[in-house]
Amino acid sequence: MNFAIGVFDLFTYTIPGALYLGLFGYVGARFDWIDPAAAGRAPVVLLVIALVLVTHLLGYLGYPLGAAINRLVTRRRDRRPRQEFLRRNPEARDRAYVEADPHLLLSVIQLHDKDVAVEVTRLRASGLMLRNSAPPLLLGALVAFVEIFTGSKPVLAVVSLLLLAVGSVSLVAQGRKMGHWASIKTLELCFWIPDIDERLAVQGDS
Repeated sequence: MNFAIGVFDLFTYTIPGALYLGLFGYVGARFDWIDPAAAGRAPVVLLVIALVLVTHLLGYLGYPLGAAINRLVTRRRDRRPRQEFLRRNPEARDRAYVEADPHLLLSVIQLHDKDVAVEVTRLRASGLMLRNSAPPLLLGALVAFVEIFTGSKPVLAVVSLLLLAVGSVSLVAQGRKMGHWASIKTLELCFWIPDIDERLAVQGDS
């Protein structure tokens, strides 16, 4: 049986899930709920498979938290990819595809050339990875806050609290930027696809 994780799944779910796993592992070890040495004695292959599955599952479970924190963090910039694209490329102003759904446009690019579509997929996945990595950092900041009063290194806990809190907000902002770039790249690639406007017009009339 072959088991493979694509770039989108790796970035969007597995990497944020690894952050959740690291956080839960630290809390578990702190309260002696788990024994890291016992886990290290497990067969390497089984341990790797288990880690991949657990991180992937945690990434799926934590996805709604990433969407929630994205809504809560104030937007400092009003990003409008279509307006920015048209400002840079006014000759595309009368093109029908510019007003189409971006996910539909991505499907058109994938049908036209899968290798070209990889760049858009990478940008979207990177943006989601950054956004979904924000909640475990925020939870880590809460753990650091508790460690200020219960741990033996309060100064380190304060520094960790500040870094994790700022990092969490920064990841959301950078995730939005990557998503914006993905939308711009989608419009730029579709500009060069022959007959895309005619295809969308036929789709709209059917």
